[in-house]
Amino acid sequence: MILGFRMRWAIGLVMALFMVGCTAGVTKPSASDGAVAESQESATEVVAPPSSSAPEGFAQLEGTATVELVVNGERIVVEVDGSQAPLTAGNFVDLVQRGVYDGTVFHRVVREPQPFVVQGGDPQSTDPAVPVQRLGTGGFVDPDTQQKRVIPLEITPAGADQPIYSQTFEMAGQTAKPALQHTHGALAMARSQFPDSASSQFYFALADLPFLDGSYAVFGYVTEGLDVVDAIQQGDVLESAVVVEGLDNLATE
Repeated sequence: MILGFRMRWAIGLVMALFMVGCTAGVTKPSASDGAVAESQESATEVVAPPSSSAPEGFAQLEGTATVELVVNGERIVVEVDGSQAPLTAGNFVDLVQRGVYDGTVFHRVVREPQPFVVQGGDPQSTDPAVPVQRLGTGGFVDPDTQQKRVIPLEITPAGADQPIYSQTFEMAGQTAKPALQHTHGALAMARSQFPDSASSQFYFALADLPFLDGSYAVFGYVTEGLDVVDAIQQGDVLESAVVVEGLDNLATE
């Protein structure tokens, strides 16, 4: 009975992931729907062809970097892994360095019926005038181009030399496990049902979530302050995010 309940719970969460953003109009994020997707204002997006080579024009992290976050006055230290997720890790480090995450709100926290995720990183959440129902629909808008930055889905199979881009493992027919998996404390990118739609929103895994492996891009892990992550409540503010080591590994175009 317990196994059956967990299986139904996992299937429900995955279904919710692909329901968010699949209809036109703003989808209101909910703390109970289980989605780690980034809500979209429109279902019209260009899906890039699958690729095994890194797309050009994106920041990349060559190696690792250490980022310190402060939430409720407490430290969270994460190690971001550019060796397995160079583009995704590079995007995150670049946004941290730009100060994009300072003052953002954790707009979605899902702990029931079982621990799932803490999600934040929507730049809109720094503006108190933005309605709560819009949180979860935003991403980073590049001040140089005035366009929203989106990055390709990037997941490296265990033992592989290169990540798979722009497709889930299921789409690619990949049977290996990812090199970076959804264990408790994993840091990953939120997206809509379109593989190449992640921008700035990220989430922490509040438990081992193997059913997300191969579908969402993990790019780091909490190394200190996992208890702080586990205690985050919806509406808590990410007071600051700072790269404390490894910034010299960031290569920007």
